[in-house]
Amino acid sequence: MNLRDGPEDVAFRDEVRRFLEDNLVGEFAELGGRGGSGDETYGFEVRRRWEKVLAEGGWTCLGWPTEHGGRGASMAAQVIFNEEYARAAAPGRVSILGEGLLGPTLIHYGTEAQKQRFLPPIRQGTELWCQGYSEPDAGSDLANVKTRAELDGDEWVITGQKVWTSGAHQSDWCFVVCRTDPESRRHYGLSYLLVPMGQPGIEVRPIVQLTRTGEFNEVFFDGARTRRDHVVGAPGDGWKVALATLSYERGVALLGHQLSFRRELDRIVALAQQNGRSGDPVIRQRLARAHVELSIMRYNTLRSLSGVDGPVAPPEASIAKLYWASWHRSLGELALSVMGPSATVLDDGPYEMNELQRSFLFSRAETIYGGSNQIQRNIIGERVLGLPPEPKGAA
Repeated sequence: MNLRDGPEDVAFRDEVRRFLEDNLVGEFAELGGRGGSGDETYGFEVRRRWEKVLAEGGWTCLGWPTEHGGRGASMAAQVIFNEEYARAAAPGRVSILGEGLLGPTLIHYGTEAQKQRFLPPIRQGTELWCQGYSEPDAGSDLANVKTRAELDGDEWVITGQKVWTSGAHQSDWCFVVCRTDPESRRHYGLSYLLVPMGQPGIEVRPIVQLTRTGEFNEVFFDGARTRRDHVVGAPGDGWKVALATLSYERGVALLGHQLSFRRELDRIVALAQQNGRSGDPVIRQRLARAHVELSIMRYNTLRSLSGVDGPVAPPEASIAKLYWASWHRSLGELALSVMGPSATVLDDGPYEMNELQRSFLFSRAETIYGGSNQIQRNIIGERVLGLPPEPKGAA
């Protein structure tokens, strides 16, 4: 594929840069690009205001069809936007799950009434969403769903528990995979429900992590309710819809994410030069290796997206997920080696972690969330390479 910008790409890149230069000022610029992965609780209210600035400028939901309020942007344009967004150190987005996951799912599977009700608030940044998939006994084994929903007149009544629910404590709605056929097993008899969070019958408990933040949550449903027509697809088709949502999780945003990785690596190199660690031949080799592998990451991601025109990422995107998660974990280890003994000490009060310490700790989660490294290897083996499926134990 051609890695150089064509005339249209150059014009679009300039347009993105002008918007960011004109609007990324004041409290938005002061965030310094914070609020991304592992730092999602930082500056939340400011980032929510920034979401509305993006919406007013027409910079949300770029890949959505124009009839649903998007720009119908090509994959190349979405790549350019994400690259420039990361390069400008713009705030971490707060509407990723609504814009990137639920929105495309509704466009494909939702009713016209659902599209009219839910797509505009997502595009405008006024309603935030979380994802109710994982359960205590159904993490990577998504089909092992025990949360159930029963019809009571014109409403679904939901009972059960979800876990590792990112942003649940800040979300207005949740798309929840429930078992609506009590006699069913595995991926049969599931439904995909849209559930309002601010109601009796829902309790959210943040899970405090090593980074002292709590963007992951436990969510308990005890008689929570949602309207009968808030099921996406037909009742019992939830597995198909849930897999469609998962297919939107990989792809174009990773290229912008890689610029954040580049800034992080540059900071580690600068620190090594400052404290003299760059003179250590082993550290120099590790820094060089990190640079080379980051370049490989970019080209491999571009290759996986080549020929894709739309938000759905191909199964090969699991290669990118496995690669970047493992690479970033190694980068965190390299950062602590460069910091030396000070890596184990927090700065003076209020004793907060610095960016490299926080990144080291949170990167451990990146090899687990969104599908663990082991699951990604299974997907690559079975769906990309066509190998026989992993043997299953006796039922």
